[in-house]
Amino acid sequence: MREFLVEITTDIPEGTGQDEVDRRRAAEAVRAGELAATGHLFRLWRPVGELRSIGVWLADDEAELHEKVLGTLPLRPWMTLTVTPLESHPNDPGRVDGTR
Repeated sequence: MREFLVEITTDIPEGTGQDEVDRRRAAEAVRAGELAATGHLFRLWRPVGELRSIGVWLADDEAELHEKVLGTLPLRPWMTLTVTPLESHPNDPGRVDGTR
């Protein structure tokens, strides 16, 4: 699978009830756990003091990432995404592909 850096900003639509927000957030936590268990969500951070997320996600290609991974998140309709495909750097100390 390929790695993708994904920046996510979630904007709750004005007028959305708190019950709906809470329901989606709870479902989001469950789905994130499922995606982590299947190897699609590798790491996830929240910058200090910000309401956005930055993560490393894995998928076979960008189409799969959007359709079968990120597209399955309950908060996705409220998200703005920036996706950057990644490749290993020759000096990456964590590189595991065996080439240098």
